[in-house]
Amino acid sequence: MQQHLDELVFRTPGRGLHEITRDVAGWCGGTGVVEGLLNLYIRHTSASLTIQENADPDVVRDLDDFFGRLVADDPALYRHTAEGPDDMPAHIRSALTQTSLAIPVAGGRPLLGTWQGVYLFEHRVRPHDRRVALHLMGE
Repeated sequence: MQQHLDELVFRTPGRGLHEITRDVAGWCGGTGVVEGLLNLYIRHTSASLTIQENADPDVVRDLDDFFGRLVADDPALYRHTAEGPDDMPAHIRSALTQTSLAIPVAGGRPLLGTWQGVYLFEHRVRPHDRRVALHLMGE
């Protein structure tokens, strides 16, 4: 049994879903693990991870638009406003989504469906550097 632990840093352009599948798959392939389990964990409270369709870009746009309607950037709604009007909404969006993902690995690659991609879901308006920890166990 092998274990690999690393961290990838992604610069987001701001709010929205940003696909990171290629980077994650490339990292997996470089470990030499053929079969195993990959855990991804985002080390932030105002961004999250998700697996979504990567064939039609309207899917991720609609998701982002939905979260915009669900959680408003209105400082009058929140006590925590010191870091800007988008900060508390970003924390709420993160609480409603996922901070970690577990993905099987087969053939040295994440075992995703035909139309699935791994996305970093940035909840803040301005660009950020986001750190994603990767832990792969397998043979």
